[in-house]
Amino acid sequence: MAQRKIEKSRRLFKRAQKVLVGGVNSPVRAFKSVGGVPRFLSRAQGSKIWDVDGNEYIDYCLSWGPLILGHARKEVLNAAALALKQGSTFGIPTETEIELAEVLKKAIPSLERLRLTSSGTEAVMSALRLARAATGRDFIVKFTGAYHGHADSLLVQAGSGLTSLGRPDSLGVPKSFAQTTLSLPYNNIPAVKEAFKKWGGKIAAVIVEPVSGNMGTVVPEKGFLESLRDLTQKHGALLIFDEVITGFRFGFCGAQKLFGISPDLTCLGKIAGGGFPLAAFGGKKGVMNLLAPLGPVYQGGTLSGNPVAARAALELLSLLKKENPYPDLNRKTDELVAGICQEARKAGVSVQVNSFGPMFTVFFSQQPVRDYSSAKKSDAKKYAAFFHALLDEGVYFPPSQFEACFLSSAHSDSDIRKTLAAVGRAFSRF
Repeated sequence: MAQRKIEKSRRLFKRAQKVLVGGVNSPVRAFKSVGGVPRFLSRAQGSKIWDVDGNEYIDYCLSWGPLILGHARKEVLNAAALALKQGSTFGIPTETEIELAEVLKKAIPSLERLRLTSSGTEAVMSALRLARAATGRDFIVKFTGAYHGHADSLLVQAGSGLTSLGRPDSLGVPKSFAQTTLSLPYNNIPAVKEAFKKWGGKIAAVIVEPVSGNMGTVVPEKGFLESLRDLTQKHGALLIFDEVITGFRFGFCGAQKLFGISPDLTCLGKIAGGGFPLAAFGGKKGVMNLLAPLGPVYQGGTLSGNPVAARAALELLSLLKKENPYPDLNRKTDELVAGICQEARKAGVSVQVNSFGPMFTVFFSQQPVRDYSSAKKSDAKKYAAFFHALLDEGVYFPPSQFEACFLSSAHSDSDIRKTLAAVGRAFSRF
């Protein structure tokens, strides 16, 4: 298929670069890792998005995960519109905040107390502050390649060894901040044990995505999460599950229920926010009650618990519980993943397709991907070529090798068939 016309997107990108840094408001939107011109969208509905040039795409990015029922779900938009008629923001408590917190607590029992925020970055940043206060310790363990928002101490990917103190991965982050972060390989319990042996008395918390979505989809190996729970309890540290992506992605619960693990703190966003700027963190009552106004740990936000976002989130969660789309989502994802693997074999292209529930990543690699190191061995140039070939075919994957694709209940069997045909033609270009 010939490359689609993108003159309007091209003009808008040039215009945006004169007023927005890099022409975008979040770096990955700039298509820097895949090259080319980012698409500027005009509208979306269900599984489809349309750019300003009129091109239609089947969307597997879904605003990076929150749109599990697809774009512009009528009931969610209506709920938000009705709330908006009462006012856009108050900065004063509303009953809607309580209702949403009650739903989240019932769905994820480890959330004995919650605090609503406006973004996942805020939720994670606040949870880490709380963990440090609760333990009286400074160090945080994260996993290399995991992204937990852009808070200073988390912009660390790797140290100079398995248990070395981290180095900042962004200019503007003081070295002293990064040196409180230990970055270890995902799925590597010996490295975690070594870190606790060396720094155990200083480690406040281990933060982990139960299923990684920010080095591409990487699934925890058997015993990995269980060992994290055991080690943190043994050494008096907290276990934080970053479920901004995974919360409500695999069922009406957190991934923690699927793995049978109860973390001390949990961070939520994306689906839990109903596709609006809303997130949350919560956990054990004794830890959460350290937050102001009950305790000495400060956290606040003008738009936290925004009534419009909270009402939209409530409506989305209600629909998820009523419709239970998960079995069908899993079936469609399994069919799509199996089809991609089949098309790759037919074309003689080496790929690894990691998946868990309605979430997957195509890695251009001959070796299994189990952590960031193996993910980095993937051929990013081939992914970029694949990404643009799919764009020409009317299929939108995330513009980065190291992101996850998502399915929504709005994706039809016809969408899956069209996508697999597009994938086959894309592979044939290699």
